[in-house]
Amino acid sequence: MADKVVNGAIWHRSPIELKKTLINTGDLCHPLKHGISARDDSRYRTEHPSPMYELPRHLRHLLVLASSLLVVVPGLAADTAEEFRVATEGYRYSFPRDHGAHEEFRTEWWYYTGQLTAKDGRPFGYELTFFRRGMPREQTKTLPSKWAVSHLYLAHFAISDLSKSQFHYADKMSRAGLGKAGAAQDRLHVWIDQWSTESPSAAPGTQTLQAAEGDMAIHFTVSPEKPLVVHGANGISRKGSVAGQASHYYSFTRLATTGKLTIGNESFDVTGTSWMDHEFGSADLDKDLVGWDWFSLQLDDQRELMLYRLRRVDGSAHPASSGTLIDRNGQGRHLSIGDFTLEPTSYWTSQTSHARYPQRWRLTIPSQQLSLELVPRMAEQELSPKRSTQITYWEGAIETTGTAQGKPIHGQGYMELTGYVERIPSKL
Repeated sequence: MADKVVNGAIWHRSPIELKKTLINTGDLCHPLKHGISARDDSRYRTEHPSPMYELPRHLRHLLVLASSLLVVVPGLAADTAEEFRVATEGYRYSFPRDHGAHEEFRTEWWYYTGQLTAKDGRPFGYELTFFRRGMPREQTKTLPSKWAVSHLYLAHFAISDLSKSQFHYADKMSRAGLGKAGAAQDRLHVWIDQWSTESPSAAPGTQTLQAAEGDMAIHFTVSPEKPLVVHGANGISRKGSVAGQASHYYSFTRLATTGKLTIGNESFDVTGTSWMDHEFGSADLDKDLVGWDWFSLQLDDQRELMLYRLRRVDGSAHPASSGTLIDRNGQGRHLSIGDFTLEPTSYWTSQTSHARYPQRWRLTIPSQQLSLELVPRMAEQELSPKRSTQITYWEGAIETTGTAQGKPIHGQGYMELTGYVERIPSKL
């Protein structure tokens, strides 16, 4: 059936075709809710009239939804072998340059989580994550324009008010253009609007985090207590069995954290410990993967642990699942799937998504005589980001107890569970 024309704008019958048209004409991510401030939006409309603004209000909302879905619709991804560089063995890191963006790779994220305590003892958890998604050239055949879509930026921000068992989150999406979102390529500086992470030139050994949405906000300074650690083997962290199904991945595993946290009408001076991940790559996931279970742990014997379990359709762990054990001096030891066992012992069902998530886990690393029970500090820590990735997942603060070489051990961390509401798209 032929396309309709509404006030001079083409309206395709297929939502996917609509998205392609918006990309090709440069109209995707015009200054709607998340791309530009209300003041700049008004000025842009006056100086650059577009059929976009003549559309009925409900139709503009549909276009916002279409642009956010772009990130997760597998059919829109191009052949990455030609479009983007893939992660290969032998990558040599160079800092501070590698803290910045790697635009030759398709997907990248900077990820912070932590547990904090206010002066009155009130505990909190938080997450602040920035994503960059490179757009294949054939999807961005725009006229020369400052609105051209070459990279999409997305962000998730969450606070777990642990003593009150209340969970708050927000998300954003924008594009690299007009300074509304972006990432430096020579150092750490990533932002969407007023959400950002940066290593300031005046104190390059530290990182500042800030985000505010509605009645919640954070402004933190984090400082490494250990050197960063590179995950995987030979410079790559494998995410599948095929060559190229990998990423470059490093972490700051123990960051001293100070700053201010606001929730509702209360503000708190907080201190605690954070974890930072930075990962970039371009490969697709194996077709039989539905999601992953990821864990970061900071133990009270000054060791840290990162594990991810790539989950197949039948629930079993993919052989590429792995982890890193970081010793007291900051040296990392790669763990393959045969070096640890990780099994769920109880479950929780979300009243919002109706997904059934594993909650408590039993972890053992026989070579370290390490046995741990992993337990969420509260059950309701599920995010359903409607403005950005539109992938519902569980991400929250956990605690751990167990034994190490027969002695009691405790710790804290974060857990991420994906693919329990719906299968994660193979093209991330």
